[in-house]
Amino acid sequence: MAYTKKDEFTAQEIRLAEIGKALSHPARVAIMKLLAKRQACICGDIVDELPLSQSTVSQHLKELKSAGLIKGAIDGPRVCYCIDPKMWAEAKKIFGEFLQNGNTE
Repeated sequence: MAYTKKDEFTAQEIRLAEIGKALSHPARVAIMKLLAKRQACICGDIVDELPLSQSTVSQHLKELKSAGLIKGAIDGPRVCYCIDPKMWAEAKKIFGEFLQNGNTE
């Protein structure tokens, strides 16, 4: 039987799925790796490093920001992106528990 309503799942299960969805594209994984290495980047820096157009990078940044994995600070006419350490720690904890024993409660 397929579940269709989010209220039938725990908050942890929903969060795990949201984070998993945000990281489900190799470009977003590459962006996260780049942000982890550099601490912070503007969109143009990411475009220079990855084989993606500016609009594609912007869309991937939007997805990562929507999931709370990154945050953006306005720096003049640009936005400087970085990993949100609190949310990244949450993601590591949730995935660690899930991968360890399937427990996300």
